[in-house]
Amino acid sequence: MEYDKQVKNRLKRIEGQLKGVLNMMEQGKDCRDIVTQLSAARSAIDRTMGVIVSTNLEQCVRESIEKGENTENLVKEAVELLVKSR
Repeated sequence: MEYDKQVKNRLKRIEGQLKGVLNMMEQGKDCRDIVTQLSAARSAIDRTMGVIVSTNLEQCVRESIEKGENTENLVKEAVELLVKSR
Protein backbone atom coordinates (compact mmCIF):
# COMPACT_ATOMS: atom_id res chain seq x y z
CA MET A 1 0.00 0.00 0.00
CA GLU A 2 1.19 3.48 -0.79
CA TYR A 3 0.61 6.06 1.94
CA ASP A 4 -0.56 9.48 0.86
CA LYS A 5 0.78 12.84 1.96
CA GLN A 6 -2.14 13.47 4.35
CA VAL A 7 -1.36 10.38 6.43
CA LYS A 8 2.31 11.30 6.59
CA ASN A 9 1.40 14.84 7.63
CA ARG A 10 -0.81 13.47 10.41
CA LEU A 11 2.14 11.49 11.73
CA LYS A 12 4.41 14.50 11.54
CA ARG A 13 1.91 16.50 13.62
CA ILE A 14 1.83 13.67 16.17
CA GLU A 15 5.61 13.67 16.23
CA GLY A 16 5.48 17.39 16.98
CA GLN A 17 2.99 16.79 19.78
CA LEU A 18 5.28 14.21 21.37
CA LYS A 19 8.28 16.52 21.10
CA GLY A 20 6.15 19.16 22.78
CA VAL A 21 5.37 16.76 25.61
CA LEU A 22 9.07 16.07 26.09
CA ASN A 23 9.72 19.82 26.26
CA MET A 24 6.94 20.19 28.81
CA MET A 25 8.55 17.48 30.93
CA GLU A 26 11.95 19.15 30.70
CA GLN A 27 10.33 22.43 31.80
CA GLY A 28 8.70 20.70 34.76
CA LYS A 29 5.15 21.42 33.60
CA ASP A 30 2.17 20.16 35.57
CA CYS A 31 1.31 16.47 35.32
CA ARG A 32 -2.27 17.24 34.23
CA ASP A 33 -1.05 19.30 31.29
CA ILE A 34 1.33 16.56 30.20
CA VAL A 35 -1.33 13.87 30.45
CA THR A 36 -3.74 16.07 28.49
CA GLN A 37 -1.22 16.41 25.67
CA LEU A 38 -0.43 12.68 25.73
CA SER A 39 -4.14 11.94 25.53
CA ALA A 40 -4.44 14.22 22.50
CA ALA A 41 -1.51 12.45 20.84
CA ARG A 42 -3.05 9.04 21.55
CA SER A 43 -6.34 10.16 20.02
CA ALA A 44 -4.51 11.41 16.95
CA ILE A 45 -2.68 8.08 16.64
CA ASP A 46 -5.98 6.18 16.95
CA ARG A 47 -7.58 8.31 14.23
CA THR A 48 -4.55 7.84 11.98
CA MET A 49 -4.68 4.07 12.43
CA GLY A 50 -8.35 4.17 11.48
CA VAL A 51 -7.58 6.12 8.32
CA ILE A 52 -4.79 3.72 7.35
CA VAL A 53 -6.89 0.61 7.97
CA SER A 54 -9.98 1.98 6.20
CA THR A 55 -7.99 3.15 3.18
CA ASN A 56 -6.21 -0.18 2.93
CA LEU A 57 -9.47 -2.06 3.40
CA GLU A 58 -11.13 -0.09 0.62
CA GLN A 59 -8.24 -0.82 -1.73
CA CYS A 60 -8.18 -4.52 -0.86
CA VAL A 61 -11.95 -4.87 -1.24
CA ARG A 62 -11.85 -3.22 -4.68
CA GLU A 63 -9.07 -5.57 -5.80
CA SER A 64 -10.89 -8.63 -4.44
CA ILE A 65 -14.15 -7.67 -6.13
CA GLU A 66 -12.31 -7.19 -9.44
CA LYS A 67 -10.88 -10.70 -9.04
CA GLY A 68 -14.28 -12.12 -8.05
CA GLU A 69 -13.05 -13.04 -4.58
CA ASN A 70 -14.96 -12.98 -1.29
CA THR A 71 -14.33 -9.86 0.81
CA GLU A 72 -15.72 -11.10 4.13
CA ASN A 73 -12.33 -12.10 5.52
CA LEU A 74 -10.82 -8.74 4.61
CA VAL A 75 -13.41 -6.91 6.68
CA LYS A 76 -12.95 -9.28 9.62
CA GLU A 77 -9.17 -8.84 9.50
CA ALA A 78 -9.52 -5.05 9.44
CA VAL A 79 -11.85 -5.08 12.44
CA GLU A 80 -9.53 -7.44 14.35
CA LEU A 81 -6.58 -5.19 13.59
CA LEU A 82 -8.39 -2.16 14.99
CA VAL A 83 -9.55 -4.08 18.06
CA LYS A 84 -6.02 -5.34 18.76
CA SER A 85 -4.67 -1.81 18.56
CA ARG A 86 -6.77 -0.77 21.55
